[in-house]
Amino acid sequence: MRILLLPLDERPCNYIYPQMIASSNHSVHLTMPPLDILPKKKIPASFNKIRQYLLKEAVNQDALVISLDMLLYGGLLSSRLHHLTEDILEEHLDVLQELKTLNPHLKIYAFQCIMRCPQYNSSEEEPDYYEDYGYALFKKKYLEDKEERETLTSEEKIEKNSLHIPEEVIRDYEDRRLINCRMNSKTLELLENNVIDFLVIPQDDSSHFGYTAKDQKIILKEIKEKCLEFKVMVYPGADEVGMSLMTRAYNDYYHVHPKIYPFYASTLGPQIVPLYEDRPMFESLKSHILVTGARLVMDDSTANIVLAVNCPGKIMQESFDKKKDVSYSSYRQLMSFVERIKEYVEEGRSVGVIDSAYANGGDYELIRYLDHYNLLEELKGYAGWNTNCNTTGTVLSEIQVGEIHAPNTVYHLIEDVFYQAKVRQKVIEEDLPELGLSYYDFKDKEDLVEKRIGEALLKEYSTLNISHKYPINSIEVIMPWHRMFEIGAKFK
Repeated sequence: MRILLLPLDERPCNYIYPQMIASSNHSVHLTMPPLDILPKKKIPASFNKIRQYLLKEAVNQDALVISLDMLLYGGLLSSRLHHLTEDILEEHLDVLQELKTLNPHLKIYAFQCIMRCPQYNSSEEEPDYYEDYGYALFKKKYLEDKEERETLTSEEKIEKNSLHIPEEVIRDYEDRRLINCRMNSKTLELLENNVIDFLVIPQDDSSHFGYTAKDQKIILKEIKEKCLEFKVMVYPGADEVGMSLMTRAYNDYYHVHPKIYPFYASTLGPQIVPLYEDRPMFESLKSHILVTGARLVMDDSTANIVLAVNCPGKIMQESFDKKKDVSYSSYRQLMSFVERIKEYVEEGRSVGVIDSAYANGGDYELIRYLDHYNLLEELKGYAGWNTNCNTTGTVLSEIQVGEIHAPNTVYHLIEDVFYQAKVRQKVIEEDLPELGLSYYDFKDKEDLVEKRIGEALLKEYSTLNISHKYPINSIEVIMPWHRMFEIGAKFK
């Protein structure tokens, strides 16, 4: 089948990951726009170039997976920064009807984020004023929403009254959120009229209370009023949704609904609410399975796919935290979890590992255990990057669409485990100070930083048994947003 994908932005997770998965399956031909017409971090993509590209390429496609944040605003970051009017944005949205007219058989799978509201001061991915008022913007609305729905403690009341934000800041921020919410509503109209065949509205870095929770409530109300629950899903995530919808398009085209059986590394795992998300792990997993067109089963004997979910014991930490909470051992029996994976692999079952024990990086201990039993090369899917939902969607796509799995696993070992959980922090703490650089500023030494990261990653990978079967001589690192958070990698 032929799939056209317009990604959320130009980062490897949105651009390279889907291509890696699709290229491993001879039945899938994936087309994506060249990087030079996509955004450059805060510089938005040209709408005219995107439109021209879509009109040219969509004619002979079976399915279009499209980020509406890219189509409307020019990319994810631009959706948080733009000053576009509703009239202009509606004109952008009209492109979808043009595509349907050109190719009436085209299935359109679209996604459009609920704008996030980070709880920290940083303007790197937000408007300039977020450097000074980011935490206050988040916390003020969080406390107002909590007060309205529940009650505040005396300390929370004091904090709410102490938060002072300039009116012009609030106005700019809330005006943009309002316009984005209205475009979500406009998108529902296209869904009603069958211009869009299926829609996902992911929550980018969500929270129990505040702006994202309130926006979610509004859109869920509209969905129910329009009786669209079978054609649209709302859940935590963002960067993985392109892969999830690619998988749904694939399953729809071939009329298959894989049955997926999950099990967790700890007793409390299914109920743990991960960092940067608003609901228990198992509830998110249900959504991510459904969005791909697969089915959740609770009996492993009926399953096509077994999902091993590596989760915390009780609380989730960042992968790079130096002091690991005792519950990772006392509330979780990792060896038992790995032994169970081993049994399923030995039975010839298709096993994928969702490595969500930590946020922003994989579990080094899990990898050592899996490597000890030479299980890594046998997995049909593995990931452990960023949020739990980012990881979940990636693995579900790998295991349903992918056919040659080891190269994907190796890539994610290097980036998710060795870089995110280990090498990144070492470079931040040791190499950058030595070179007089910072997290966001490499000056004229970016090539040197990339070289050091590549050398460190190669050293880590070479310690694994899998490296003997899938040897790598060198790792070339790229830093698409010129910061330490994410990398892309090429192997030789």
